[in-house]
Amino acid sequence: MLRPTGHLTTENFVQPVAPARRRAQTARAYLALTKPLQTLLLLITGVCAYALSRPGTVAWGELAAAALALTGAVAGCTVLNMILDRDIDARMGRTVRRPLPAGRVSVRAALMFGLALSVPGLALAWVLSPLFGLIVSLGFGIDLGVYTLWLKRRTPLSILWGGISGGMPALAGRALALGRVDLVGILLAAGVLLWIPAHILTLATHYAREYHLAGVPVWPNVYGPTATRRVIAIATLLDVAVLGTAGWLLGIHPVTLGVLAALGAGLAGLSVAVLVRPTGRLNWVLFKFASLYMLGAFVCLTIGTVL
Repeated sequence: MLRPTGHLTTENFVQPVAPARRRAQTARAYLALTKPLQTLLLLITGVCAYALSRPGTVAWGELAAAALALTGAVAGCTVLNMILDRDIDARMGRTVRRPLPAGRVSVRAALMFGLALSVPGLALAWVLSPLFGLIVSLGFGIDLGVYTLWLKRRTPLSILWGGISGGMPALAGRALALGRVDLVGILLAAGVLLWIPAHILTLATHYAREYHLAGVPVWPNVYGPTATRRVIAIATLLDVAVLGTAGWLLGIHPVTLGVLAALGAGLAGLSVAVLVRPTGRLNWVLFKFASLYMLGAFVCLTIGTVL
């Protein structure tokens, strides 16, 4: 029989807290495997592409199911990519603390987690629409099979395929809403593809030495920093033009079209500044602003269709 001790000790409080803290740490480790900010950004492009295609007539149940399918497919694919890249992550200071190289999650557990996300996500996508399922599955297969398994360790041109897969959520969202693939959907996907250099190549430039030591061929190390900056600037200018054209074809409100143009001018200006007077700080600012631009562009396109 338990008897009162007559006083409180530290032990009375520490023992119940420790398991809860471990569970929270484990949950954070599993969440980190999905790269939540990257997954969220791609999810937003898909959700916005659906919403802007049906202004005022959004089928909220279908949109929620599509968001769930995209989340499962994108997050699950990311987890599986993390498994395949765990040896690279272990050799880079930027990534060595990720859950797999740090040993916070086992490979087997990560594999089960990735499959538990991706299989239901892909299945739900096919249930919603064969066209939607096909596009989401193509994005999944290109990212995992072509980009990560086949090309990432062989050529810096792998980012082209990574960009194509990144554009699939936007194309899929538009196709689900319309029941077909159209020019605007292709432009939205191309907008994501052309955004990739400002997002990926700036990061590769910043961590060029780490990528070299890890044995991953990235554009700055293979073709040089000047050629990399040119690619970023050209792709960014095209990206601004492509998403601006999408806004014009959608007939979005002049105010949102103006905001979209201002965001594009900011991104293009940064990319040209990095080309003309490159500095590490400016390169990093461009990397950060690129994600804000992509988010802002899709939000502008969506809001602009309902104003």
